[in-house]
Amino acid sequence: MSYLKVKSPFIGISATLLTIESGCLMGSERTAVGHGYIEAIQLAGGIPFVLPIVDDEEVIQQQMEPVDALLLSGGDDVSPLLYQEEPEQGLGAILPERDAYEMRLLHMAIENKKPVLAICRGLQLLNVALGGTLYQDISIALPLALQHNQKAQVHEATHTVAVVPASRLRQIMEEETFLTNSFHHQAIKELAPGLRANAQTKDGIIEGVEGVDDLFLLGVQWHPELMFDKHPKMLKLFRAFLEAARDRSKA
Repeated sequence: MSYLKVKSPFIGISATLLTIESGCLMGSERTAVGHGYIEAIQLAGGIPFVLPIVDDEEVIQQQMEPVDALLLSGGDDVSPLLYQEEPEQGLGAILPERDAYEMRLLHMAIENKKPVLAICRGLQLLNVALGGTLYQDISIALPLALQHNQKAQVHEATHTVAVVPASRLRQIMEEETFLTNSFHHQAIKELAPGLRANAQTKDGIIEGVEGVDDLFLLGVQWHPELMFDKHPKMLKLFRAFLEAARDRSKA
């Protein structure tokens, strides 16, 4: 008797560039992605597929062809020039080539109805790519805001997130409120058309977004890939993402 093996979905994870700062290779660049993303995708039943930054449109298209879903990872600030603002005091490091690359990945994923999960910087890039804006630095723009760049260890949950009842995120997490970690100093200012907020902190900062149509388009401001080992419920996000990728692959 033969059994048909179900294909595990390929999950493209956007990478960043790191510059070696010392030693004989000082000044050289490395493609990098946090290992937590890779572990979470594997545990959820997917095949992680790292997407290095390139600037050739045809190559980007070929990168995306075998990918069933896209994960936009965390990292540096998004350039404010992309939403028609000049850099303000408090803006951190930017990587324009990564902004351009990930925007192309995102638009290709949406055009081809591939699920998207956007984490931290990924949420911010998603909002900007679809026409929204950001607070360039929360502490300057909103000085009475909560601490959003925690000093605790990366897996620790440090603030409360309230979830919108009739949202995809609420269906996934099955809780009205829960605790998350927090490592961001930028945040959504004007929400992009085509997105709706699905979670926020008690100071009003948007902590999650999702698309307004049936496409799995979900962004979270926290880092579930750094939490799932100590807080297993965070794997629900990745399992829902992988289920959407399987559905898309079957279709």
